[in-house]
Amino acid sequence: MDELDLLKKDWKRSEEAYPKLSYNDIYKMILKKSSSIVKWIFIISLLEFIFWTVISLSLKDSSSMKHFNELDADYILIPLSIIGYIVLGYFFFLFFKNYRTISVIDNAKVLMENILKTRRIVKQYVAFNLIFLIISTLVVLFIEFDQDQQLINKIEQASANGEAFKFYAMFIITVVVFLGIAVGVLLLFYWLVYGILLKRLNKNYQELKKLEV
Repeated sequence: MDELDLLKKDWKRSEEAYPKLSYNDIYKMILKKSSSIVKWIFIISLLEFIFWTVISLSLKDSSSMKHFNELDADYILIPLSIIGYIVLGYFFFLFFKNYRTISVIDNAKVLMENILKTRRIVKQYVAFNLIFLIISTLVVLFIEFDQDQQLINKIEQASANGEAFKFYAMFIITVVVFLGIAVGVLLLFYWLVYGILLKRLNKNYQELKKLEV
């Protein structure tokens, strides 16, 4: 049982045994918990961004990345990267703004609205990351099919042997499996981290609804 549950329990007890806690006491506790949750959403999103940036930099000198960098793909990859950074920066700004807003709210109705807003933004953030992963993968595949001479030679050889369908089928299955695993891992991560935080926010929202009745 957390601190808020203990306060609620005390609030409902008789005045003869315990002093009755006021509406403001309960509200301040919910406000404090909500502010802390939104702060952690902001911190975790930044840590996640740093983690993937470090992974990307660590793979920069790998043979596959060197091979891919030799392709003339900057005209696609640079705008795609810029768009990704801009959108992520916008989400970080929204998370921080919501944290600052919730920290100073003194109205239960406004707090409820901001809790719902935060939950909606987190879901949009998760959706963007998953969609961006899929789009980035498709863009990379397009570049490979268009400019990677080794892959082009394999396709031509498969066509000459009458195995073009088999080649494309195996390639598509491999990509779908890869994307399925990657999306599954990300969904598990988001469910374990952001899902738990959003569940706690929703609990605070339900408590506020009871207070407003």
